[in-house]
Amino acid sequence: MKVGMLVLALVFLVTTANGAVEVTDDAGRTVRLEQPARRIVSLSPHATELLFAAGAGAHVVAVSGYSNWPPAARRLPRIGSGAGLNVEAIIAQQPDLVVAWLSGNAKSRLFQLEHFGIPVFYSEPRDIDGIAENLLALGRLAGSEAKAQQAARAFRAGVRTLRERYAGRRPVTAFYQIWPQPLMTINGQHMISHWMQLCGAENIFAGLPDLAPVIDQEAVLEADPEVLLAGRHPGKRT
Repeated sequence: MKVGMLVLALVFLVTTANGAVEVTDDAGRTVRLEQPARRIVSLSPHATELLFAAGAGAHVVAVSGYSNWPPAARRLPRIGSGAGLNVEAIIAQQPDLVVAWLSGNAKSRLFQLEHFGIPVFYSEPRDIDGIAENLLALGRLAGSEAKAQQAARAFRAGVRTLRERYAGRRPVTAFYQIWPQPLMTINGQHMISHWMQLCGAENIFAGLPDLAPVIDQEAVLEADPEVLLAGRHPGKRT
């Protein structure tokens, strides 16, 4: 009986009697919906993937440019990308939730959406478990909690498997290129660097202060990494 009462109390804290849901986003803001979202607009590729993984794909009505996964996202209307968001196109979709990229979307455009009364969830996981937390939060907002919990459990299990696989091994030094011209890399706080570390790679530029610093080729040659990694970009050869 005590366990049952505890479960009921927890449910009440998240979902009120009238169906309202409330979560905290990655900007530390409280996002509250009077009922689970049914028309969601995603403003970044990572947010699109998280929404579909959390079981909210059926409620996503528009996505940002370069949102190409899962395949179902490719068939949805595009509303711009990064700082070049089309506010009018977003509003035309009549969303009851917008999932934004905290550091990648223009704040002025997001403020416009909020001015029109559209709830905005800021997504930017800062570590690996933050991805699982985003899955759970988006699942609550979309009313797909069971699917989101399943996805979060599977994700965390995969992380544990990787951690066990590379535990005790000597890490290999690695350089990660996120952009060729100018040459850009990542520091140790970047999400990609966390994944590199999990998989047994040591980021040679982890100690730099900027999240995505511009560097020169001489710095890479001097560091002499064992592994070179590069991200893929549409229309760019790296």
